[in-house]
Amino acid sequence: MSVVARVVLADDHRLFREGLRSLLVARGIQVVGEAADGAQAVALARELRPTVVLMDLDMPGVDGLTATRLIKAELPDLHVVVLTASEAEADLFEAIKSGAQGYLLKNLEADEFFQALASVMAGEPVLTPRLARRLLQELAQRPAAQEQAAALTDREREILELLVQGVTSNRELAERLFISENTVKYHLKNIMAKLHLENRAQVIAYALRTGLVKPAGPPS
Repeated sequence: MSVVARVVLADDHRLFREGLRSLLVARGIQVVGEAADGAQAVALARELRPTVVLMDLDMPGVDGLTATRLIKAELPDLHVVVLTASEAEADLFEAIKSGAQGYLLKNLEADEFFQALASVMAGEPVLTPRLARRLLQELAQRPAAQEQAAALTDREREILELLVQGVTSNRELAERLFISENTVKYHLKNIMAKLHLENRAQVIAYALRTGLVKPAGPPS
């Protein structure tokens, strides 16, 4: 690796950190800090200014996605690479949206991992081919989602936005919109039909995943 990387490891499993540190040091890569949660990762990034943070997602307290957003907002030139066991499409997409320069799975072979790390140091985004295909498939769904959004009425959009905000009961939806609960049920049925989904949990997940509705703060 032409540029010597200064790495912070963020993972709540100490044994994994120790194994990864040994692997990195053996390749001449300096591990300047270790974090057991996202809050520690953010603090170490501020203090040590590493070139790369290898970030787990599922950590206690501040999770990896939140830590990634915080680090990239404050230190946009710092490279954050997610290193996780999660193959969930939602995690992959959110990590990229949060500013991660790469998304790697913990079951990578060592040579693949170091090739990816070298690419990061060269300023290139890194994804395994399989994850890259998933991301492209996700992006390809966006136009379809936009067409579906165009088919929703203004009232259906209002209900969808409230669902995403956490207003999920028919009674509360009815109170917010000054309509009857039966009318709420009618609109929900139409929304699910137009989006080809089966329940409101799927509707909320789909709306967030495709950008159909932007997440907002808690309802007032």
